[in-house]
Amino acid sequence: MALKSDRMTELSAYRDQHFGGSMDNQERKLKEASTLYIGNLSFFTTEEQIYEVFSKCGSIKRVVMGLDKIKRTPCGFCFVEYYDREEAANCMRYVSGTRLDDRIIRTDWDVGFKEGRQYGRGKSGGQVRDEYRTDYDGGRGGYGKAALKQLSAGKEKPRYQQWVS
Repeated sequence: MALKSDRMTELSAYRDQHFGGSMDNQERKLKEASTLYIGNLSFFTTEEQIYEVFSKCGSIKRVVMGLDKIKRTPCGFCFVEYYDREEAANCMRYVSGTRLDDRIIRTDWDVGFKEGRQYGRGKSGGQVRDEYRTDYDGGRGGYGKAALKQLSAGKEKPRYQQWVS
């Protein structure tokens, strides 16, 4: 059964550079997927909270929490796999852009979870985007790696410290 197209469920421009096949193959898998990548989560969001929120859109097959590859602690993303695509599409329509743990979460189609993808791809173990963040974000572990580098080098204060001091 073909899904009625709407803007909320369309494929984004993002493509996983670590996907093991061609871009055409990746695109085809994304159009058939029932797995979602959930981003911008707090490091304190639990698997139980994910089930609570995302099960309102349909039956969840499994949730895989994203982990820092070194510390094995949550690092702000997860994968939610639904039993069928329509349920995942409902999540894209109704949950993406809502607030969870005081953060605006985002959803995107994913080709499907494979072992090893639950770990952050950043050099320090977490997500790459957190390595470049220069501000303080309590929901994502405090200062980003770029801000910590500034502090240790004795350079200017990160933005958070500037407006708190």
